[in-house]
Amino acid sequence: MSEGMSWEPLRRELDRWRAADRVARLWLRDDDAVEPTPDLERLLALAGENGIPLTLAVIPALTGEALAARLAAEEGVAVAVHGWSHTNHAGPERKKQELGGERPAEVVLGELRAGWQLLKRLHPARFLPALVPPWNRIDAALIPALPQLAFAALSVYGRAREGGPIPLLNTHVDIIDWHGTRGGRSKEELVAELVAELRDRFAGNDEPIGVLTHHLVHDDAAWDFLADLFAVTADHPAISWSSAATLLNL
Repeated sequence: MSEGMSWEPLRRELDRWRAADRVARLWLRDDDAVEPTPDLERLLALAGENGIPLTLAVIPALTGEALAARLAAEEGVAVAVHGWSHTNHAGPERKKQELGGERPAEVVLGELRAGWQLLKRLHPARFLPALVPPWNRIDAALIPALPQLAFAALSVYGRAREGGPIPLLNTHVDIIDWHGTRGGRSKEELVAELVAELRDRFAGNDEPIGVLTHHLVHDDAAWDFLADLFAVTADHPAISWSSAATLLNL
């Protein structure tokens, strides 16, 4: 399929939304930010040039003043808490997890409190009181305590469940092929996923669609997809790229 044809299913779906005078809400989350790097610069430039609000999930234990200084004057960027140190505490036969039940809850919650406080101090103007668990996993027993730590939202991956103890702002389309090349997935596959998410929203699910990226592992395929996605959607009347704070009414 040619490059232009790869995007035709998305264009047709967006035309359907426009004909119905409806607007879909999208948001962008990028995980594992720690310090200024060429890849981060590329992401900031790409999002900024297209007017795409960006939420960076920053690892508190590994970051510091350098990232804070770089983001100080950056418009449209929010900083969320990405666990504490992105350390796997699960056993060898289990899926990776930092915020699991392997350690006492008071230890895990203490780290999250420290991460919240550190990132709030480093990024006072762009701090988002949202928790992004490493590997998108958190023990269910910890979630009711998050509001007590002043977290206003939780962001993981997949359909958000209603009625929990804290608002969810999830991601749904991960552009990285973690179980294969560990680079960008094919445009055709990603476009199909986006179209499926849009059709689900058109049918009545009002959850914003979250696009998930990891700038530190992007290859040419990942960067090309993002650039093309922004080109197709940034100014489309049926798409609203929204900040996480706006979606959470913060």
